[in-house]
Amino acid sequence: MKTLLHFLIFMFTTVVAIVIGVIIGDYGSWYFAWFVGTAMIVLVSVVAGVLFDAQEDSRGGAALRD
Repeated sequence: MKTLLHFLIFMFTTVVAIVIGVIIGDYGSWYFAWFVGTAMIVLVSVVAGVLFDAQEDSRGGAALRD
């Protein structure tokens, strides 16, 4: 029964994805590029923030030791 439920859920998800693909049509590649670009901007911003914090911690630790 569990396998049948998983199959039906995946089948429904596939049908929804196909319908959305048909509705979007020619704009699909633009939306894909927009999603990928947004994710890249967020990831680069997070990495920059982490590096900035690491540099601040490194400078603070060196100032305390001197």
